Amino acid sequence: NGSGKSTLLKIASGRVEADKGSRFVDPSALVGYLEQEPDLSGFATVGDYVEAGLTALSRPQEHLRILAAIGLEPERSTAALSGGQARRAAIARTLSGRPNILLLDEPTNHLDLPAIEWLEKHLASSNAASVIISHDRRFLEAVTTRTVWIDRGGARQLDAGFAHFEAWRDKTLEEEEQAQQKLDRKIVREEHWVRYGVTARRKRNVRRMEELSALRQSRREARRAPGAVQFAAVESGSSGKRVIVAEKISKRFGDEAVVEDFSIEIGRGDRIGLVGPNGAGKTTLLRLLTGELAPDAGAVRLGAALDIVKLDQQRATLEPGMRLVDAITDGRGDWVTLGDERRHVASYLEDFLFAPEQWRSPVGALSGGERGRLVLAVALAKPSNLLVLDEPTNDLDLETLDLLQERLSLYSGTLLLVSHDRAFLDQLTTSIVAPAPEGGGRWMEYVGGYDDMVRQRGAAPAAKSREAAPDARSAAVSASAAEASPAGQRLKLSYKEKFALEQLPARIASLETSIAAARARLADPGLFSRDAKAFAAATAELEKLTRDLAAAEEEWLALEMKREAIER
Repeated sequence: NGSGKSTLLKIASGRVEADKGSRFVDPSALVGYLEQEPDLSGFATVGDYVEAGLTALSRPQEHLRILAAIGLEPERSTAALSGGQARRAAIARTLSGRPNILLLDEPTNHLDLPAIEWLEKHLASSNAASVIISHDRRFLEAVTTRTVWIDRGGARQLDAGFAHFEAWRDKTLEEEEQAQQKLDRKIVREEHWVRYGVTARRKRNVRRMEELSALRQSRREARRAPGAVQFAAVESGSSGKRVIVAEKISKRFGDEAVVEDFSIEIGRGDRIGLVGPNGAGKTTLLRLLTGELAPDAGAVRLGAALDIVKLDQQRATLEPGMRLVDAITDGRGDWVTLGDERRHVASYLEDFLFAPEQWRSPVGALSGGERGRLVLAVALAKPSNLLVLDEPTNDLDLETLDLLQERLSLYSGTLLLVSHDRAFLDQLTTSIVAPAPEGGGRWMEYVGGYDDMVRQRGAAPAAKSREAAPDARSAAVSASAAEASPAGQRLKLSYKEKFALEQLPARIASLETSIAAARARLADPGLFSRDAKAFAAATAELEKLTRDLAAAEEEWLALEMKREAIER
């Protein structure tokens, strides 16, 4: 993270001008660029935004098929889109133009597994050249034939796909280390000569002194490999043999069944992965299994002597005004106990690549990648025998992902994991829980990793419905709604609900703008030391705005689901 990948892609696309050097694009080539934060302002609907990107190479109705594949309706208002939905719309717009060259910056961010697998197939069948930035290892293995490694300000090229990258990278770093050791040994020899190898008249050999000076300069300028995160989960005593037993649990939100008649027994040391498309209810099921949410029917029993540590998807445990030291120690001093070891917080945070002076900094001043590392530091510092991780790989670079995977593989407790990273799931899980093919809130457990689950099902969850044409999807939805509705009954929105549904998108957009402004104020590194009261006020404002946004989005979602059910 922060090595310059996105900047290089922006230079290639022409959006950023390089300080020196030249850029050439064949005049006959059409270049498509997917940015990380697309701007949909000026477009009323998703369809309008996507259609504005169509070119002479576009095929009739293809943009509708792409929108259906990634789960977006063309008539959806752009004002009501979340960040993830806006990114899906940008993918549809970029692909629908059928460019000769695709520049894709983190295309799998905010995509669920069915959409990621659809994108893989689309790129594999496309004649376009693709340049892709991604931290999704399985995606890179599937779609790449060459690899460029941005390393310490330079670019190294491997004439092979990502599947061969890690072995090549490790060999390159090992050769660098060996060369550095040879240089160090040579310097020692030359320094020995300077001290003891002079003539009786103590006359220095000018040439050898110059060589020694040059060697020292080489060592000063040697580009060391960047630091790596170092961490391990702190384990408490063993839990009971049965960790979680769920019997016929169900949960509904309105008329929608999210979990229906689901049973599972999770034993000590099990590693359970939860997968499925966005909105399937993975986080809800996770909260049910850990006792955080009560089921509408059925029962969940937690085992004895459980020490549960949770890492949530929204990083809600990190308040912007909280200092890093307080996040680690819960405000109890400057020291953290890791098993039998007692360490100062500054030293512990260095393992997660935080500078020593950052330990008293506010959380609000951190970048997304730094927040991802901090939330891992917080979770792994607490003794546990049940780790509950909801999208732990978000915002982590490949090196940190590799180390997290290695450390979790050594964890002897029980693991509940929600992730869209297939390689991560395959390496860690002993079974996968996914939505049942028949839907209706039903879930099934499959023994093995993600690939084992796909083989047993014959397809990834929701893959078939994602590939259906828009008209067929709408007809299927209408038919199922008609079957579910009692004859003669007709629901409708009240005047108050209609008014709220019309006003909420603008309110959500206004809140998002205010949140962005509040975060920009908190991002000022000198605000806390310059004006602590202003920082505290900005922090309180951000917390209130975040709560208001969550409430507004929940209200809009409930009303929108009701409206769709009526219109079916």
